[in-house]
Amino acid sequence: MGEEKLLIRTARAEDAGDLARIYRYYVEETAITFEYQAPDAAEMEARREEILRHNPYLVLESAKGVLGYAYAHAFYGRAAYAWSVEASIYIAREARGRGLGRSLYVALEKALREMGILNINACIAVPRTADDPYLTNASITFHQRLGYQLVGTFHQSGYKFGRWYDVAWMEKLLAAHTEKPRAVRPYASLPSA
Repeated sequence: MGEEKLLIRTARAEDAGDLARIYRYYVEETAITFEYQAPDAAEMEARREEILRHNPYLVLESAKGVLGYAYAHAFYGRAAYAWSVEASIYIAREARGRGLGRSLYVALEKALREMGILNINACIAVPRTADDPYLTNASITFHQRLGYQLVGTFHQSGYKFGRWYDVAWMEKLLAAHTEKPRAVRPYASLPSA
């Protein structure tokens, strides 16, 4: 049997249905995201468009379709935070455990470095008990394996499925911090975009 061919590329408008399908599972069946209602394809397309105005929004696809996506968005709306982003990643439920998340994050981090981004941050829901049916520590472990470090934890910050969840912040420094960093370039201006 041949090896599955995978492609990582910038998300397009026609991906909106797949993005909504993948995300729906996380909204409806997990506490990985704190949204209560799964957005439809039109809302996912609006979000994709907004993010791509400045930052990368990538999908990983095979011949079977989109298997996951990752994107970065502004960390905070002040000029001094221009060199920092927050990242998110979602892999189709049936495609998890195959290393696709790592591949997507490597591509996302490469694009962010090319832009001049120095810090990538991740906001991660954390279960308060080991037997939580909606959440595990898998995301924390995933980020640790990719070189992220825990910065801090906010306690009982999110409420979903009748229980409280902690929120951990993790960070990864992508490049050296200099006294005069170069200006951040929009993702769309990169040759690889």
